[in-house]
Amino acid sequence: MTNRTLTGQTWVAFGPAGAVGSIHRVEDGFTFKLVSDADFRSVYPSLEVAKSALHAALLPGSEWPEFREH
Repeated sequence: MTNRTLTGQTWVAFGPAGAVGSIHRVEDGFTFKLVSDADFRSVYPSLEVAKSALHAALLPGSEWPEFREH
């Protein structure tokens, strides 16, 4: 991901074993990273699209995570 400014809004995604990733608001949308990622992924136009992208990046068959705003 190119340099983006995080706005301070963060949602943490929790699966059955704990945190799996986080979504962050940036100036032009939302981005996410999994716990194992070194950097943020693409920018998505809405929070719902970012949630879907994060879920799609999890292992096949993973349950939909619980998202909590922090």
